[in-house]
Amino acid sequence: MPLSLYLLAVAVFAMGTSEFMLAGLLPDIAASLDVPVGTAGLLTSAFAAGMAAGAPLVAALARRWPRRTALVGFLGVFLAAHVAGALTGDFAVLFATRVVAALANAGFLAVALTAAADLVPADRKGRALAVLLSGTTVATVVGVPGGALLGTLLGWRATFWAVALLCLPAALGVLRGVPAGPTDTGGGRQVRRELAQLRRPRLILVLLLGALVNAATFGAFTFLAPVVTDVAGLGPLWIPVVLVLFGLGSFAGVTVAGRLSDRRPGVVVAVGGPLLLAGWIAFGLTADAPAALVVLAFTQGALSFAVGSTLIALVLYEAAEAPTMAGAYATAALNVGAVAGPAVGAVALGTGLGELGPVWVGAVLVAAALVLALPFRRVFA
Repeated sequence: MPLSLYLLAVAVFAMGTSEFMLAGLLPDIAASLDVPVGTAGLLTSAFAAGMAAGAPLVAALARRWPRRTALVGFLGVFLAAHVAGALTGDFAVLFATRVVAALANAGFLAVALTAAADLVPADRKGRALAVLLSGTTVATVVGVPGGALLGTLLGWRATFWAVALLCLPAALGVLRGVPAGPTDTGGGRQVRRELAQLRRPRLILVLLLGALVNAATFGAFTFLAPVVTDVAGLGPLWIPVVLVLFGLGSFAGVTVAGRLSDRRPGVVVAVGGPLLLAGWIAFGLTADAPAALVVLAFTQGALSFAVGSTLIALVLYEAAEAPTMAGAYATAALNVGAVAGPAVGAVALGTGLGELGPVWVGAVLVAAALVLALPFRRVFA
């Protein structure tokens, strides 16, 4: 894998830390801004909504820009949004900064996914995606728990400042390691041809499955903090420990899946999907036992990212005729799920299921994906 691919992963690490860090900060943010925890959880949905809606739009707008210019520009906007978020005392303003940051993240990831696929041979897109997404999984291992610990010690605003500072070396890495890259000259006609790929049933199916699996992941992950403290009865400092375990599992899952998703995606989905469903059911039944909680945090992280990253790699393959927009489609698939998961999870918190509501939502979403995929299993051969 080329060095420039790893430098892109550094930037994805900074952005992934921001996207996921709220999982360990929601109680603190809710108390600070005087809103319910479920309302604070909508900050995750706002971020994901901005990414899902913004990825195709921003990718289309940036198609004429040199890749390096686009990537650095998106990082600059992302940094500014986090500075504003760190300074505000108003929930509505913080919500708006999350949307702006998400649009910048969407543009960056859409361009980066396409660039990553072009940096390697055509039959290694899955491996390239695994390297790029390792930035996200390292964020769950190091960045998110570190942000939770920093938030516990210094307050949630300190984590926003930390993410802003992370953007500086990430931008330097992009400037030094990513070629300026080709600029799309096909104009509106080329964009229309690429958008027409969305009529292909196979692409629509893989997009939908990716959205469902990632909805399950984001919905449960966003509300892990209250499960740790209120269900398992552990202290606040256990929150980063559980997040680290989830992140370690995520890194393991995306690494193993990256070696299989180019040649045997069907194996990953056929084996990992049912195990993922069984894991969420076991999580919902045993989360009050600390030992079970920590084990399942690791296994569910591994299975969620193994299956999810394989489905996103399949998006890149199915959208091969849309070189400018393929990354945007993959980004949208990730984040449509990330919008729905925390939103439905927040509703589930108010039901009789309580803090475990988002976990059971995750089980239902994975089950729906498996039922939908079963008649079309040849797609994954």
